[in-house]
Amino acid sequence: MRRASFSLGMILSLVTGLTLGATEPIYDERADAKQQIAAAVAEAGRRGHPSRNVVLVFGANWCLDCRVLDAQMHEGELASLIKKDFVVAKINVGRMDKNLDVAAKYGVPIKNGIPALAVLDPRGKLLYAQDQGQFSDARHMTYESIKAFFERWKPKG
Repeated sequence: MRRASFSLGMILSLVTGLTLGATEPIYDERADAKQQIAAAVAEAGRRGHPSRNVVLVFGANWCLDCRVLDAQMHEGELASLIKKDFVVAKINVGRMDKNLDVAAKYGVPIKNGIPALAVLDPRGKLLYAQDQGQFSDARHMTYESIKAFFERWKPKG
């Protein structure tokens, strides 16, 4: 059985985030997902910057595992890695009834659970899609396993 390794700061951040969840959403419920992705790809491909991949995080504000993953993504070395090597677009799936066409376009079956991630290259080409609900139990994943995912999909070179 895997055990999550949480720091005290991360637990406090998560509890605070859950308490303030209604006032501080992590997913913009009114955002246009296609525009979010286009903006992320444009930012990732901007000349004069090191190459960065795009990570699409499909999730919802009500989802505890989505909040846990988001908190982990803002911790320590992982936060630095993401800032340096990725542009993140958080795509709201509502109550599993929004942006399902966008998820399907990128090969992410939301029915297998959220959060679910897809990785695009700086031009928007799909590199990887989670199709088995790999992060849908993020609260039981270790920080190291989440970091390893991002290490694996950072741009080469």
